[in-house]
Amino acid sequence: MDTINHTLKLNHEELFTLLKGFIAEVIGAEFVEEMDITPDSSFTKDLEMDSIEIVSFSEKIKAHFGDQIDFTGWLSSMDLDQLIDLDLSMIINYIYECQ
Repeated sequence: MDTINHTLKLNHEELFTLLKGFIAEVIGAEFVEEMDITPDSSFTKDLEMDSIEIVSFSEKIKAHFGDQIDFTGWLSSMDLDQLIDLDLSMIINYIYECQ
């Protein structure tokens, strides 16, 4: 699943499915099955991901999209409140626009 594909632009639903898969790999499929993950799910509040898990998640994005997506740079441009409120839809929209 962690391969770079520069030819196809994923739509929002496909990006959601891909990112949900990355979340399952990071926090464990058994936890994801118990959660109702939606595009509005917050990483810190709803998914209760800690900083190490978020870094692992961002590495999966980098491995999949390569230099096409500067996810780390995008995150570093946010202030603390924005990072705390980060949800899947924000990431989906960012990746969609960068493709």
